[in-house]
Amino acid sequence: MSTSALSTRGLDKSFGSLVVASDIELDLPPGERYALIGPNGAGKTTLINLITGMLKPDKGQIFLGADEITMLRPEERVKCGLVRTFQINTLFPHLSALEAVTLAVCERRGYAGSWWEKLPAYGDAIEEAYAILLSLRLAASCYRPTRELAYGQQRLLEIALALATKPKVLLLDEPAAGVPQQESAELFSVIAGLSQEIAVLFIEHDMNVVFRFAHRIIVMAAGRILLQGTPKEIAADARVREVYLGRARHG
Repeated sequence: MSTSALSTRGLDKSFGSLVVASDIELDLPPGERYALIGPNGAGKTTLINLITGMLKPDKGQIFLGADEITMLRPEERVKCGLVRTFQINTLFPHLSALEAVTLAVCERRGYAGSWWEKLPAYGDAIEEAYAILLSLRLAASCYRPTRELAYGQQRLLEIALALATKPKVLLLDEPAAGVPQQESAELFSVIAGLSQEIAVLFIEHDMNVVFRFAHRIIVMAAGRILLQGTPKEIAADARVREVYLGRARHG
């Protein structure tokens, strides 16, 4: 198991007679960028929920590196290095980008409850937060309230919050959803440029983005992994064109 940053073995999940995940076998190598695609209802978000602990599998195992995390709570998985982005604009609308990321850094370091009282004492946390924002091209907007950021910038800020936890694996559920096309390319350019110490698994419907930025692609359909391969292999597969790619082009 140690060769993969994240792996699953035989994951099953059903809600009554509805099978939403069936025998999921997944291996995400360290530093790779994998895309998870498939039609609506394929089970993509369910798989992310299983991996992050939001759902409990009926059967199967989940590993982070060599360590099994199947029974860990979501917050325990975060501490182990498995992180999923979330909607920042609904959580910290009045904080600046720098304040929000500094808070996340302080939370990781164990003094989030008191950092407001002695802010100068936490200059190193502020410096770390600023460095994260700089790496994501958000430094120029670091003092703006999060609610005033462009939507693409808000999505980048979500990633900044995730990076503040020092993840080994980063899960992105449609990071470009709702983002204008011109901002989407920049968003994924930043994602592609993240540290090679971080493995990334992202769900995305824009096939242009997927084929441009993913090293490998996992295709799901009806709760199962249909196939995995390089972008070239996936584009050439007739089953993928039938199940998903053709539908995406026409609908």
